Amino acid sequence: MQSPQQPTVIPLWPGAAPGSEDWTHDEQISVVPEAGLKVIRNVSRPTLTAFLPDPKLANGTAVIVCPGGAFHFLAFEHEGIQVANWLNAHGIAAFMLKYRLIPTSDNFAAEVQERLADRAKMAGPMRALAPLILADAQQAVRLVRQRAAEWGVRPDRIGIMGFSAGGAVTMAVTLYHDADSRPDFAAPIYPAHFGEVPVPDDAPPLFLAHASDDALIPPTISTAIYAAWQAAGKPVELHIYAKGGHGFGMNKLGLPVDGWIERFGEWLQALSEKPT
Repeated sequence: MQSPQQPTVIPLWPGAAPGSEDWTHDEQISVVPEAGLKVIRNVSRPTLTAFLPDPKLANGTAVIVCPGGAFHFLAFEHEGIQVANWLNAHGIAAFMLKYRLIPTSDNFAAEVQERLADRAKMAGPMRALAPLILADAQQAVRLVRQRAAEWGVRPDRIGIMGFSAGGAVTMAVTLYHDADSRPDFAAPIYPAHFGEVPVPDDAPPLFLAHASDDALIPPTISTAIYAAWQAAGKPVELHIYAKGGHGFGMNKLGLPVDGWIERFGEWLQALSEKPT
């Protein structure tokens, strides 16, 4: 088992990812102008990065972490690595998912803004991307479950968490899965899920967190998911904070929203004390 200080990158698929075999754009790290946010973009070969906790702390739980980024990039630090580090400190194995994205040029920031401002311009790329991100999420759960023994993980304690667009990835596999790709729990955080919520019969327990003042994704998205889960009689917990905006992730704002991940940890601990 590798040192918890040395994450390992694992290809998600054994060969070229199905559905994007002809993609040739190069993955790269860029900085979003003005925001100063470091992001990964042009992912065409999806991977999992395994962050394993100290074996003395490990409790057998795993979380697949899906950073957000409007389906164009991945905010891999405050919605990825920092989340993984917190999970590791609490004995939880973390697997950061780099899922496939809408290709962008060097002028990516303007392209993102243009598409977000015009639903018609976003619709075409999303139609092509939606089945790919679902497949990536399903394969991520499948892969962690297949290699659970190797990573010191219980195959019945594999969950998924995602932020914004990563929350949509999380919701996709939570709603659509088979036995091998079903997450045992899920945590969509300010999820960009704007479609129907057909709660499956085997729906896993759900944890949601959102800010009331989110100007990009309204908290009604999370309340609709909560209502659907509750109506179906499935376990669900929802936290809506008065302030926090969009994309708070692991950023410290000096607000109650800073404690969302502690609430997640408490929820997860309570979940481990009873069968799911």
